[in-house]
Amino acid sequence: MVLNSLDKMIQLQKNTANIRNICILAHVDHGGEDYLINLIDSPGHVDFSSEVSTAVRVCDGCIIVVDAVEGVCPQTQAVLRQAWLENIRPVLVINKIDRLIVELKFTPQEAYSHLKNILEQINALTGALFTSKVLEERAERETESQVNPGSERGEQVYDWSAGLEDTDDSQLYFSPDQGGVVFASAVDGWGFGIEHFARIYSQKIGIRKEVLMKTLWGDYYINMKAKKIMKVDQAKGKKPLFVQLILENIWSLYDAVLKRDKEKIDRIVTSLGLKIGAREARHSDPKVQINAICSQWLPISHAVLAMVCQKLPSPLDITAERVEKLMCTGSQTFDSLPPETQALKAAFLKCGSEDTAPVIIFVSKMFAVDAKALPQNKPRPLTQEEIAQRRERARQRHAEKLAATQGPASVEPPEDGGAPETSPKGEETKGGEHQVEGETLKPQPEEGSSHESFVAFARVFSGVARRGKKMFVLGPKYSPVEFLRRVPSGFSTPLDDLPPVPHMACCTLENLYLLMGRELEGLVEVPPGNVLGIGGLQDFVLKSATLCSSPSCPPFVPLNFEATPIVRVAVEPKHPSEMPQLVRGMKLLNQADPCVQILIQETGEHVLVTAGEVHLQRCLDDLRERFAKIQISVSEPIIPFRETITKPPKVDMVNEEIGKQQKVAVIHQTKEDQSKIPEGIQVDADGLITLTTPNKLAVLSVRAMPLPEEVTRILEENSDLIRSMEQLTSSLNEGRNTQTIHQKTQEKICEFKRKLEQHLTGRKWRNVVDQIWSFGPRKCGPNILVNRSEDFQNSVWTGSGVKASKEASRYRDLGNSIVSGFQLATLSGPMCEEPLMGVCFILEKWDLSKFEEQGASDKHNQERRDVVQEAQAEGEACPGRGEKGGPQDGGSEPSEQKTSQRGESSLTDCYGPFSGQLIATMKEACRYALQVKPQRLMAAMYTCDIMATGDVLGRVYAVLSKREGRVLQEEMKEGTDMFIIKAVLPVAESFGFADEIRKRTSGLASPQLVFSHWEVIPSDPFWVPTTEEEYLHFGEKADSENQARKYMDAVRKRKGLYVEEKVVAHAEKQRTLSKNK
Repeated sequence: MVLNSLDKMIQLQKNTANIRNICILAHVDHGGEDYLINLIDSPGHVDFSSEVSTAVRVCDGCIIVVDAVEGVCPQTQAVLRQAWLENIRPVLVINKIDRLIVELKFTPQEAYSHLKNILEQINALTGALFTSKVLEERAERETESQVNPGSERGEQVYDWSAGLEDTDDSQLYFSPDQGGVVFASAVDGWGFGIEHFARIYSQKIGIRKEVLMKTLWGDYYINMKAKKIMKVDQAKGKKPLFVQLILENIWSLYDAVLKRDKEKIDRIVTSLGLKIGAREARHSDPKVQINAICSQWLPISHAVLAMVCQKLPSPLDITAERVEKLMCTGSQTFDSLPPETQALKAAFLKCGSEDTAPVIIFVSKMFAVDAKALPQNKPRPLTQEEIAQRRERARQRHAEKLAATQGPASVEPPEDGGAPETSPKGEETKGGEHQVEGETLKPQPEEGSSHESFVAFARVFSGVARRGKKMFVLGPKYSPVEFLRRVPSGFSTPLDDLPPVPHMACCTLENLYLLMGRELEGLVEVPPGNVLGIGGLQDFVLKSATLCSSPSCPPFVPLNFEATPIVRVAVEPKHPSEMPQLVRGMKLLNQADPCVQILIQETGEHVLVTAGEVHLQRCLDDLRERFAKIQISVSEPIIPFRETITKPPKVDMVNEEIGKQQKVAVIHQTKEDQSKIPEGIQVDADGLITLTTPNKLAVLSVRAMPLPEEVTRILEENSDLIRSMEQLTSSLNEGRNTQTIHQKTQEKICEFKRKLEQHLTGRKWRNVVDQIWSFGPRKCGPNILVNRSEDFQNSVWTGSGVKASKEASRYRDLGNSIVSGFQLATLSGPMCEEPLMGVCFILEKWDLSKFEEQGASDKHNQERRDVVQEAQAEGEACPGRGEKGGPQDGGSEPSEQKTSQRGESSLTDCYGPFSGQLIATMKEACRYALQVKPQRLMAAMYTCDIMATGDVLGRVYAVLSKREGRVLQEEMKEGTDMFIIKAVLPVAESFGFADEIRKRTSGLASPQLVFSHWEVIPSDPFWVPTTEEEYLHFGEKADSENQARKYMDAVRKRKGLYVEEKVVAHAEKQRTLSKNK
């Protein structure tokens, strides 16, 4: 690895074929050719997997590093999946092989079996990803053939192959014989691929290198007499070539050094033709000797970088599949994009640097640097003339100072002894002040710019990025279709004169930087395929964006984050006067971290949402030390919950069948139920709530039912599709037919509907899917509103349909009010104002007959009034009234609208607008419908993967059970004493979990927590004992810990809602002092 000059780097950037984007820039001489490798490092902790996503987007390949002892960890799976989703090619480095020798004391044969096992596990993961992709493609083809039935159905029924036999997976798996795997020990400085040893042994043994490449890994052994390589016969006890020719040599070197066998070490060094310094040879630490020998014999940098150059693709090798994936956001398909946009695919694949090529840059993240570190702010080296001038100035100042100190001393010697001392001091301070001023004048501009400056971390996919070039900044919601609709094709207007298009801005590339590790070097232009930093974009880009010289380019698909932000804390400054600094600091933090979210709640709290505890700590440290630079106080973590309902339980809390026990005299439960529902609301036995609007003109009947788990999961997975469906229906209702439904999107909607129908079966769910009116909250959540009203049919699949077309607009407006009420009800449930999940609200009846009667009578009265006014107008010939009456008689529709408005205005005085009354009534009806069903809280759950040795397993289990965790699986890793424990843990109980586990196990176990799913807490938060058995078991107070109640009360307290609790549970009457006398 040779670090090179800036000029050499700029020259290398122009040769796109020899660029490898896989961070610190390194120049590598490989086989006479120069390669430029952009090596981007990413953190290993699961909380920072968002950083992996930002790195992966700008790369063409990646190195996956696996620990030889621990094998495949949860994070290995996560990074493999991220690489797979971005269509980039991975290579493998199996590191820490020295631990197999030194710590685990494996023999070479055991080590070979262990390494083979690790490789099989990794390939199994890759195979699973590949299989799922092939099966998805097959399913898509099947749905297409169902939509266009051209082929015979008989073939489809009996086709069991799943398409996996025909697909090429030869390049898919990691295999040492193909050169995609390096075995290494980074701490000892060595690493090798199979090719290195194949080259050496082909000369020594006389067997062709190609044959050795295929046989050095695998169950092959060598027959030295016949000079042939044969398959291993285990019965004969033969060793595989990998053990015999490679591992045994490394093992013998370690053995010699660790046993301090000086003769053997000297023999090995001379046979390898190495030179070891006297200092290393005499060193007492054997690791120093091993490093000195191995880093010369098998240098790790050569092995890894050679593999990168040979196996990983250049930017020119970008696949068409990856380009199409990058260009299609949401539920769009490549075919549905306009032809001008599809034409850009060729520019991506060509990666050309001509002036005509469109410039396409993707900014994957913004990172903060100290403004002093920017090249334009760095102090430049002084020229010889400037140095001479400064020296001269310093001499003059020194001479003046000497003159000033000596002058008064010679003039006034006989005066008080203090005078000569004070006067030079006074002069000195003046001189000192002058000097400080002179010195501080220079860095003043630097001090002014000592704040954080943002640099965009980006990659050029096409064209040449030049300093000063004007570019379009495309936000994630930008649509090229919208632009092409507003601006005619072949436009040639300057950028400033373009009409405003939503989610698009214009910017200038101010500064371009070469990223040299921590250093930044200024550049004038950057050819395609390179990674670069761009300055001056902080006002245009928040976290990531697409920059393009052609507005027909779509924004790139958003980054795929493995970690979901789930941990929330409220932040405030210690001193309220520092609030502006905190707000500014949080803005900067939001821009600098790709995963963090900043919210301002309705209560005015500033909330920080992070991926986990470690991520939270990092964000708070950044806020204190870099961005806000103030002291802050942080609240307890705000835990998100969801509210839901369940089917009525069959057994009670003591596992007795409900309905067969002897009820006790005082039944708390019925009292509780009665207190929930106020008077004037009808409740049927099956939970149907009938509610009237305050003006008694409309009656709503609503029932709540729990959705099956599979349906809730489908709704969560398809939230993007539901959002696009909502946009289509709203544009259709408003009469704007701008968004055409593409065939692929239509197929996805049909598939989504089919899945719902598949899971919503049975008598009570009959025709429910066709009657779905809306999803909620925010019109794309995991709750549904079903309309069974006969007067007004409306469905998300077809839009509104109503008996009389002229009443459509009125019904639609009132229908929107009903939907708004449903959205409000699902956004905050009755238990603790948390969003609902997995609930279906059925609107059984919607009676507007009284409203229509009122409207008809109002209309009749109005007509009579109009007749009277007309008569008066004719009699008096008053122009003012004629003008007023004119428009009222202008046609049937305006008069209807007026009457409906008058009908509403007549009711506005007392109860407010009728639409508002409908919203409030629907919201209340939904809440009461929930309260008559068994309510439950849903907690956010982490999946927790813990690796621990057998002797601390008990302690791990103790910590898990104390924190309401549940162990799902426990397995032992082959060949080690390590156990892998898979568990689920509520997010609410996870704070301090990692620290506690480390303390209890003396650091021998460390957990990885990843947000997984929402799970219903089985206990009822409102439960009280009602039967004799429950009284006997739980006692009269039943004050044992109710987990759901505890969580619910905590959330209610935090939100300032009423909490029913006894402040003093048990106490004696206090005696006064006077009675004691």
